[in-house]
Amino acid sequence: MHTTDLPTPDILRSASHWGAFRVQVQNQRLVGVQPFEHDPHPGQMIHVWPEMQHSPLRIPRPLVRRGWLAGDGGAARGRDDFIPVEWDVALDHVASELDRVRTFHGNSAIFGGSYGWSSAGRLHHARTLLHRFLNTLGGFTGQVTNYSYGAVMAFLPRILGSVEAVAGPVTTWHSIGEHCDLLLAFGGLATKNWEIHSGGGGQHRLQDWLALLRKRPVSVWNISPQRDDVAASVGARWLPLRPNTDTALILALSYCLVRDGLEDKVFLARHCTDFGPLRRYLLGEADGQAKSPAWAAEITGIDANEIEALARQLVGKRVLLTAAWSLQRARHGEQSYWALVALASILGQVGLPGGGFAFGYGSMGAMGNPLYDSPIIGLPVGTNPVGISIPVARVADLLLQPGQEADFNGQRLVYPDTRLVYWAGGNPFHHHQDLNRLRQAFRRPETVVVHDNFWTATARHADIVLPVTTTLERNDIGGSSRDPFLLAMHQALPPEGQARDDYDIFASLAERLGRREAFTEGRAANAWLPELWAGMRQALAERGLDAPDFETFWRKGYYELPEAGRDFFLFERFRADPDRHPLKTPSGRIELFCEEVARFGYEGQTGHPLWLDPEEWLGAPLARTYPLHLLTPQPETRLHGQMDGSGLSRDGKRDGREVLRLHPADAASRGLAEGDIVRVFNPRGACLASLALSEGVARGVAVLPTGATFDPDDTRQADGMLEKHGNPNVLTRDVGTSELGQGCAAHSCLVEVERFSGPVPAVTAFDPPWLESKTA
Repeated sequence: MHTTDLPTPDILRSASHWGAFRVQVQNQRLVGVQPFEHDPHPGQMIHVWPEMQHSPLRIPRPLVRRGWLAGDGGAARGRDDFIPVEWDVALDHVASELDRVRTFHGNSAIFGGSYGWSSAGRLHHARTLLHRFLNTLGGFTGQVTNYSYGAVMAFLPRILGSVEAVAGPVTTWHSIGEHCDLLLAFGGLATKNWEIHSGGGGQHRLQDWLALLRKRPVSVWNISPQRDDVAASVGARWLPLRPNTDTALILALSYCLVRDGLEDKVFLARHCTDFGPLRRYLLGEADGQAKSPAWAAEITGIDANEIEALARQLVGKRVLLTAAWSLQRARHGEQSYWALVALASILGQVGLPGGGFAFGYGSMGAMGNPLYDSPIIGLPVGTNPVGISIPVARVADLLLQPGQEADFNGQRLVYPDTRLVYWAGGNPFHHHQDLNRLRQAFRRPETVVVHDNFWTATARHADIVLPVTTTLERNDIGGSSRDPFLLAMHQALPPEGQARDDYDIFASLAERLGRREAFTEGRAANAWLPELWAGMRQALAERGLDAPDFETFWRKGYYELPEAGRDFFLFERFRADPDRHPLKTPSGRIELFCEEVARFGYEGQTGHPLWLDPEEWLGAPLARTYPLHLLTPQPETRLHGQMDGSGLSRDGKRDGREVLRLHPADAASRGLAEGDIVRVFNPRGACLASLALSEGVARGVAVLPTGATFDPDDTRQADGMLEKHGNPNVLTRDVGTSELGQGCAAHSCLVEVERFSGPVPAVTAFDPPWLESKTA
């Protein structure tokens, strides 16, 4: 299965989304890892590898759910036991189901549901391999956008012509440290997220960038319901506004500038579309309500005088406006980003060094790094003949509402009737909202096939479970476009149990279905690595960089790109000459008024940024019954839900459960104390958590990180309405941000908290499901 003709490496190395590392192996067991020697500030998460590599949570062999074999129609998915089968039997089942569904229902009835942070490697990237395989069979229903910044991923190109401002590259920290006077960080600059690089990274440089802010110094404002969303060492001023009200504050700041005649009229005229409609809206000429500090104070909870004072500070300074990705994961989350683009344009700061706007600092590592643009090349996926893709956050709608129409960014989608779900890579029971609804959705298809390393909640909801190798059990190439290192990922261990590579599984299925040559092109997995490196090497050569041949790269284990000779800042060329360097928008300019959006006729959308009620927030009537706004940030001790079974993740919990943070006054009003086991609930569900008190959380706000492995108590309430472990996505709303972006709206969520009464149920999230001892 694994060829041995690759060069022998000098040192065994690998990479994960939380960093590169060197591997220590004894007697075919991983006994330790050491940080990559060129990483100045390596993260802590790499050290969970030895524990998790040999964890009892590894899926040991191919398995089939008992009820599926009996034809139960999916009713027991998530609650059933599994029967071991031989690989040939499992593959025959999968191939037969794929052939049946595409023959009798068409390829659109196959949902290729692969989303999330699978391997850091580019060859063994599960989503790519799944899509490549399904395309050889005639296609599938797929997904577009993402959970992280899906709303603006769909919407922002209409305003700016690309997603560069949110996906990167963004204005570098060098430019910020050298030129910026005032940095307004909406949603903060959370340091915990800087450990993560998509695709793996060789360097963590957060400490270097924070030092730049202190050196100049740059005045930083943390505009967030959480004080620790900016590191204490930065000395940021905390403005604890109500969640989901950032747009109102931004509009009020814009109002103050326009009211006082301080807008940059030259920039607005030359670089933006018609500012008139937005100007009239700000001044109240359009709807009779000026977007004044007094108006915003009622919405945001920030004193009107403080808003006025902040607006005055924006004048005559180099200002950078930034927002965390989490800001747009809310109802009408598109509007906050659009409003920030407008405010930066009113200030005339767009395209200046260290000024303007840029999104995502503190949302993922390496945002704001020097411009490396490392070439990351994987296998081509081919063309999907079906041509149907849904926004990732609408997966439950797809499964539950076949034939229903939905609006998305100017398109009208029709959900096909999904008969088979094929999931390889990622865990929707971490990412998705309203998990009780998702459980219902996952019980509707006729067959669910899942590839996984570990017993995730998604694997437990499958009919056919195929065990796959981890990063350390295969060879690959990793790296991030924002990082200077391309990284060899050496196979250090044999596969655990009967695990196989995704590539080998799909090749075997393609052979059964007469498409092996189309999928493999005659190559075993390892034979692709020199091909991929050749493509990367060619891309580097076109930039004048002489990368080594594959054998040299593989033995050494990495290649380092040089740092760019100059700083990068967004929209530099556009600012200098918008006629020669227009944006890829219909006007070639920043669309402060967007005729396309106005034409869509979506509820509330008038063609410019505006305040729209998010429905579940502290100003809503529902807040009288559920008076706490729940925020669900990323955790500190794992990547989303990955490695949740590790000791590091367990150390971040208390009494085996996730920790909910409340302001002491909110706890006292409910008779709650530090360490209480509490029930967090709303009409969608309930979960248990351990209570911690914090004055760094704004009043009226509850904070419960995502990623606790979904652990429903099916014995207590119908359909798992009580989740025992602290997974907040049993509470969050499964509704799109709007018809524009249809992104995840997790952060528009109201709850109540009470002390849990009665015997506290045990956490069983890390107990593998029962397996039949005999092979079927």
